[in-house]
Amino acid sequence: MAKTCALCGRGATKDASRSHSNIKTNKRQHINLQTRSIAGGKIKTCTKCIKTMKKVAK
Repeated sequence: MAKTCALCGRGATKDASRSHSNIKTNKRQHINLQTRSIAGGKIKTCTKCIKTMKKVAK
């Protein structure tokens, strides 16, 4: 499975790393995925969704 959130579908974003001489090197910024058991099954969710679920559960 790809590095995407199972709930919201967010994935990696593109960014540029710059050296001292200002040469651009492309890189990917991956999201913070955590494995959680929700409704009896294990799914990979991002920490943003986990925080939102905790907030809604209150």
